[in-house]
Amino acid sequence: MEDLVKHIRLRDLDVSRIGLGAMGMSHGYTGAGTDDEQSVRTIHRALELGVTLIDTAEVYGPYTNEELVGRALKDRRDQVVLATKFGMISHTGRPEGPDSSPASIRTAVEGSLKRLDTDRIDLYYQHRVDPGTPIEETVGALAELVAEGKIRHIGLSEAGPGTIRRAHAVHPVTAVQSEYSLFTRDPEARVLPVLRELNIGFVPFSPLGRGFLTGTIRSTEQFDSSDFRADNPRFSGENFQHNLHLADQVAAVAAEIGATPGQVALAWLLAQGNDIAPIPGTRRVARVEENTAADAVTLTDEHLARLSALPPAAGDTHNEAGMRMMER
Repeated sequence: MEDLVKHIRLRDLDVSRIGLGAMGMSHGYTGAGTDDEQSVRTIHRALELGVTLIDTAEVYGPYTNEELVGRALKDRRDQVVLATKFGMISHTGRPEGPDSSPASIRTAVEGSLKRLDTDRIDLYYQHRVDPGTPIEETVGALAELVAEGKIRHIGLSEAGPGTIRRAHAVHPVTAVQSEYSLFTRDPEARVLPVLRELNIGFVPFSPLGRGFLTGTIRSTEQFDSSDFRADNPRFSGENFQHNLHLADQVAAVAAEIGATPGQVALAWLLAQGNDIAPIPGTRRVARVEENTAADAVTLTDEHLARLSALPPAAGDTHNEAGMRMMER
């Protein structure tokens, strides 16, 4: 089948410019983990549509999402750029906080390789910056794994400019993954300029505002007790109403051009540069078809200007504990 998704390069790594985030198949969202076969079908459909970048992490579940992705990619491993993350789980007995010590990384990578049923990880991200381990030590350990062939490329997630520069000085960083969408514009001022200076690719997660930008969320009563959005500031009280109004404005643009609100949100992201590969998450075949079709949506200059001029979303992107782990 002819690929429906164009490709870009994250530094020197070729990927589809729309990827697939697998977290919600197993973790964090209403219904996660209830239908693994549906999730496997969704991954297979994404591959049929030309998606090559599949993203997971050891903490999703924990561990079960990597196992699911590994099953889905059996006999299809060479079709994908497989990305996973380490550091949110300590393998050295730290009582709390992220752990990116070399010893913890060694244990983490072996576990991920086994669960993913593969001999190499294409893109291995530090999930959050570890204030207890100098980034130079972390990247030094990752560079050893590159030399051993266990990982191919190094990534960072939610890292600030200083950390990115220090990491890149030890070993080239291929990609940085951070939250970026019409709702979350934070990377534009400080992070994106550094990435472009250093020729590092950018992988936005939650490009649909955790579902808000699809236009399908109208009430927090849609979430069950396992859904992390239930205590997310953006989905609370007055913030929710403010953000609902913003989502409705995205939906208005979608109605004008005959697309879905989610496709408009993704098309806006793609228009921000040819070094950006968002990873919208879903466990449904219909949604992955909708999301990949965003690659063919063209926004006029007027539409792009209207969308870019939307006021910021109200509320932090994470709860207080989550915000403390992000460098912005």
